[in-house]
Amino acid sequence: MRETEEVFVMTTQDDHAHFSEEVARGFRKEWFLGEQYTEDCLLAIREHDRSWIRLDDMPIWNDYAAVPFTFIDYPVLPKLVMYELGLDEVEKMSSYAALLCSMHFASFFKSVQGAGHEAEVDFYQRELARQARLKTMLNDPDEAMITRHFQLLQLCDDISLYICMNKEGVSKEHEHPWFKQGFNSLVDGQKFIAEWISPYEVRIDPPNLFQQACKVHLRHKRVSKQRINEIGIHKAYLESEWTDQIVNFV
Repeated sequence: MRETEEVFVMTTQDDHAHFSEEVARGFRKEWFLGEQYTEDCLLAIREHDRSWIRLDDMPIWNDYAAVPFTFIDYPVLPKLVMYELGLDEVEKMSSYAALLCSMHFASFFKSVQGAGHEAEVDFYQRELARQARLKTMLNDPDEAMITRHFQLLQLCDDISLYICMNKEGVSKEHEHPWFKQGFNSLVDGQKFIAEWISPYEVRIDPPNLFQQACKVHLRHKRVSKQRINEIGIHKAYLESEWTDQIVNFV
């Protein structure tokens, strides 16, 4: 989500994840280290925020900050319940995709061990157990391949967040602070930096990520602050039309 004077520009986590998959499908094939599990990796990228589908159906208001809750500050206990439900659903689609998605969600809580909320610690431990079980079911896939696919998932997540959280065409100096120095997600130690070069075009350096220039679609809603004040966040969100944004990676 991002904010203007008059509206909140809101993207569901599921739409953000589908955008992530479209981005990944534009990558050079060699980034996936062969064809084995490539489609499962792409499935994981598409479904990595499946847990948010039900939460995003009804946006809720953060009274303290006077903005809708986002993935950053959403209350942790309902979020954990839905994380686990979403991972269970992905596992029914693909064990390998569920492994990658579990690694992604567990990474949020790696630092809470011994210091976090009991529910966070329990979630993290359950996901480590899920990962061990899935690896055994899959006859212990190559760890280098798993690591690469996990890195690609996190990179696509970052690229999509970059689009969702920045105004189209924004200058580098006015970007969201998360992205000014490039993405935190590395692929074998390589760092990528994105930059809007027009309201419709984004360049990512180094320029060896994509097979060729590609066009990706992202939908969002521009929810009026005035309507939120009049009828509440949920009704204002429901009545807002979907807008299709086109992003060209060049």
